[in-house]
Amino acid sequence: MFSPITIVVILIIGAAAGVVTGIMGGSGVVVVVPALTLLLGFEAQVAIGTSLLINVIAALVTAFVYYRHGNLYVRPALWIALGSVFGAQAGSLFADMIPPLGMSNLFGLFLIPMGILLWVRGIRGAATLANTLTDTATPIMTTRNKLSALALGLFVGIMCGLFGAGGGVMILLILLFVLHYPMHLAVGTSSLIMAITAISGTVGYSIRDNIDIFTALIAGVATVLSAGLGARVANKVSEVTLGRSIGVILAALGIAMIATQYIS
Repeated sequence: MFSPITIVVILIIGAAAGVVTGIMGGSGVVVVVPALTLLLGFEAQVAIGTSLLINVIAALVTAFVYYRHGNLYVRPALWIALGSVFGAQAGSLFADMIPPLGMSNLFGLFLIPMGILLWVRGIRGAATLANTLTDTATPIMTTRNKLSALALGLFVGIMCGLFGAGGGVMILLILLFVLHYPMHLAVGTSSLIMAITAISGTVGYSIRDNIDIFTALIAGVATVLSAGLGARVANKVSEVTLGRSIGVILAALGIAMIATQYIS
């Protein structure tokens, strides 16, 4: 049984994951995994598997809200989803072969450049490109775009399965720079693809018994509420400012995860 304090911590973690996913279309996993590891002492594999299940909840709620606002265009993006499903299975298989210490360090190393990318290029570049497109623009698919989306989806899936990262930010960048989605359409669609990817990764971790179901369900209560709220106010938030803030937090969490392995 969880203590009242532990339940509150889990609810806060779930709420934070929902806000990140709802506003950015980015994976809340990058918040959940460090939090479960640092605050609640979860082993890396269990933290990642649990976070994937939480991410499924957050991404589905976000995708539904964006769908109701007409900001979801799935058909071209299914090439990313196809690659990500297979990649997530491969990543979860390899993750089970890596010792917990190695998983924590690898995830920490993954967070640092991801945070730097968000600060330097990610959201700023995405926002700039989105401003050059009309709100009614829809992406035109070519064979090259399809193959690029498939390959990049495979990479995102591997990252999802290996590190627990649902790949929301990476998917968002692919939709913007490869498939040329407008910003709001990209955020909504990336949420749905992220949900599909996270479901595949969750299945892989579940088979290996690396998911804490009760933690995910408790966090899911807060995630549903915060993801829905975040998605509704997304158009009122400066994605440049938010992206830079998240970038700093991700880099700091990555450094903290690595440091704790040598301090403890």
